[in-house]
Amino acid sequence: MGGARATLGDGRSRARGRDGTARVAAPVPGGGCAALHRAARRRVGAAARGRTGDRPPAHRRATPRHRVPRPGPGLAADLGRTLAAIHELPVSVIETCGLPSYTADVYRERRLVELDEAAATGRVPTPLLRRWEAALEDVALWRFRPVVVHGDLAADQVLVAGGRVAAVTGWSDARVADPADDLAWLLVAAPPDAVDSIMEAYQLRRTELQDPRLVDRALLVGELALARWLLHGVRQGLPEVVADAEAMLTDLDEATREDAS
Repeated sequence: MGGARATLGDGRSRARGRDGTARVAAPVPGGGCAALHRAARRRVGAAARGRTGDRPPAHRRATPRHRVPRPGPGLAADLGRTLAAIHELPVSVIETCGLPSYTADVYRERRLVELDEAAATGRVPTPLLRRWEAALEDVALWRFRPVVVHGDLAADQVLVAGGRVAAVTGWSDARVADPADDLAWLLVAAPPDAVDSIMEAYQLRRTELQDPRLVDRALLVGELALARWLLHGVRQGLPEVVADAEAMLTDLDEATREDAS
């Protein structure tokens, strides 16, 4: 996480306003959609004005861009509120921008296709494949209401100033999909003692949230990110990425075996 200012696609920048309101840098013409920019800025600005003060799976290792600095006082809750504000955006803004929109069933099928491709590499430990297949076949786990998601949330997309979220950037992968996609990064990369604060603030800001398996699904998505990292290395012919992914998959396999014992 860096400074409080971000440059938009048209050369403008957005940071914290004079009233202390957090600004969200979203796609604009030439790099996305101005409607999404306006809606996201309004929604997250409202979340900022409403401030009140002042990872279960065993595998917590992540690629460098997914690591999170240790949240200070208020930052963990701020991250939860900011994420909830994004997920409360109207899905119509995504449709207006011509960005992808998926149903829960279609999204689960996409995950299954990715898993099959990862399995075909022969580089994923068999116990992990079985674990993930069982989760993807658990229909109850995938009963969720699709929402607007950032789609590529990571430490370098969240700008912090004064221990607070100042802006969220990099909206080119925004879509209507699984809210677990955005939560996965936080739940896997944040310190364990910050997760409760993140989720409490997130749940308080969401309206009509009926997704009892959200955390379970987010943690699964965090694990599946390792398979996607592997596929990236394989597709791009990057042996160092493949080796890194294999090492992390081995760590995860060992950790989940320990949990099961």
